[in-house]
Amino acid sequence: MINNSKILLVYTGGTIGMIKDFETGALRPFNFDELLQSIPELKLLDHEIETVSFENPIDSSNMNPEYYLKIAEIIEESYETYDGFVILHGSDTMSYSSSALSFMFENLNKPIIFTGSQLPIGDLRTDAKENLITSIQLAGLKKNGKNVLSEVGLYFEYKLYRANRTTKINAEHFQAFSSLNYPALAESGVHLDINEAMIKKANRRKKLIVHKELDNNIMVLKLFPGINENIINQLISAKGLKGIVLETYGSGNACNEDWFINLLDKAIKNGILIVNVTQCIGGSVVMGHYATSTRLEEIGVISGKDITTESAVAKMMYLLPKELSSKVFKTIFETSLRGEML
Repeated sequence: MINNSKILLVYTGGTIGMIKDFETGALRPFNFDELLQSIPELKLLDHEIETVSFENPIDSSNMNPEYYLKIAEIIEESYETYDGFVILHGSDTMSYSSSALSFMFENLNKPIIFTGSQLPIGDLRTDAKENLITSIQLAGLKKNGKNVLSEVGLYFEYKLYRANRTTKINAEHFQAFSSLNYPALAESGVHLDINEAMIKKANRRKKLIVHKELDNNIMVLKLFPGINENIINQLISAKGLKGIVLETYGSGNACNEDWFINLLDKAIKNGILIVNVTQCIGGSVVMGHYATSTRLEEIGVISGKDITTESAVAKMMYLLPKELSSKVFKTIFETSLRGEML
């Protein structure tokens, strides 16, 4: 595999872009214009690396669809100039952002790799350098002059995942992310081991389409034993609500008492779209497998199958502006668009 590509590094904010002042102990933003001087190992990649940063980098807790659009437009404007893109992002909401970008870019045939770190780039024990170096290497991989990767990925702690399959599982370990329902696309060891059977194949004849409309009039409703009728009624009666990602138990099970089913049924009849996803980080919703999910299926709740909550949120934001009928929305949501579900 030949590694001589032009890569654009986009810094949005997050721990990876901070460096410690060893005199004061305070963290300050890293100057990405001095990237090659600060991380000379990048020169070994033989890549041409250019950088762009948000004018005001943000903590990923403040990430929202307006910033998704900003990232997407930076990539769109530079799409023909670069072979691959690396997005530096805070880890807390990285799965949400990278999932959203996967839906926004249709017919993508270049890699967009999200990465970050648990420790600042200037910390003695940082994971930032390895994550950054390998993400750039992956974004630049070519075989026979063509990109090896052509999808939105998330790289962290020696593994590249399909971004819309990931969930952050740990706040302090370097292995912060997991993808229990889909294997890693690549693993970094002595060699870069690409799982070619699992990577998305690009259709280079189709033109890139960037979907820029997202609708965030949605909510995530996580069930728990004892959740009551009054609270759910207040939540689903919110003005402007268009969609609910319903986090149920196990394989898609929920309370099947009349008051609960009647509330969801009323919401659906009022045009609110409800998607059933499991609270488990692995496994799949199987509607009708148990009696406790049969009634959900009967009233028109949509099966999220093995999609993550993060990806379900992104997919709903992506589909709502298209003003589909509830039947068509259900059909499309239950269909894999970017490899986000089986």
